[in-house]
Amino acid sequence: MHIERVRDAASDTVADYARLTDVTLRSVNEPERGLYIAESARVIRRAIAAGHRPRSVLMEEKWLPGLQEALAPFDIPVHLADPDQLEAITGYRVHRGALAAFERPELPDPAELLAGARRVVVLEDIVDHTNVGAIFRSVAALGADAVFISPRCADPLYRRSVRVSMGTVFQVPWTRLPEWPEAERMLRAHDFAIAALALADEAVSLRALAADPPARLAVVFGAEGDGLSRNALAAADTVVTIPMSHGVDSLNVAAAAAVVLYALSADD
Repeated sequence: MHIERVRDAASDTVADYARLTDVTLRSVNEPERGLYIAESARVIRRAIAAGHRPRSVLMEEKWLPGLQEALAPFDIPVHLADPDQLEAITGYRVHRGALAAFERPELPDPAELLAGARRVVVLEDIVDHTNVGAIFRSVAALGADAVFISPRCADPLYRRSVRVSMGTVFQVPWTRLPEWPEAERMLRAHDFAIAALALADEAVSLRALAADPPARLAVVFGAEGDGLSRNALAAADTVVTIPMSHGVDSLNVAAAAAVVLYALSADD
């Protein structure tokens, strides 16, 4: 690495980090640029440990000692800036003091992940990056083998998703699935039963599913409000609901995923 002090917040040398508000991140063409942004020293270290390659780093100087060892193997610029410069560059107050631009890894073939998995999570059209990041954290903590996301699902490598996941998006294998019914055919080809989390008259209790889960199980979660599509529900062997009390009909999707994964982990 080679250290450079930021002299001009408008310099092209820090253009990867310019105006990183969440609204901007939702519209910027990050996948086409082949980059994503990791925030905080812990998350940066987790990304590097997962084999991801940094392109540059932007940080306050006080975070440098904790990252020097991780960054030492890379011939990249490390831009040092004070808090006001960081805010001028990114458009928000960088409380964790360190950002890194990483090259996006190539996503694995879904069939490769399914071949070695026993329990997977499928996210259909969940567009809230906070929910996606929180679900990845639960998957890492509670033991599912992989996450599969639909074509319209929020990107797990957006800054907010990565931050909320505490960097576990780098620990959990994941990739994108095609649309239904092709996604169903891929799951069936690897002997996965499909359980859809939804409110429906024919739904079974999570307790019943957890008492005798299939050997290979894909659990499908949908967006809040709209829920799962008709195609996702048609693909499911079982529709599952979490029993509620006090007139509450459902949980936030990230909370629901944590409850489901914990319940299913009891048989492990």
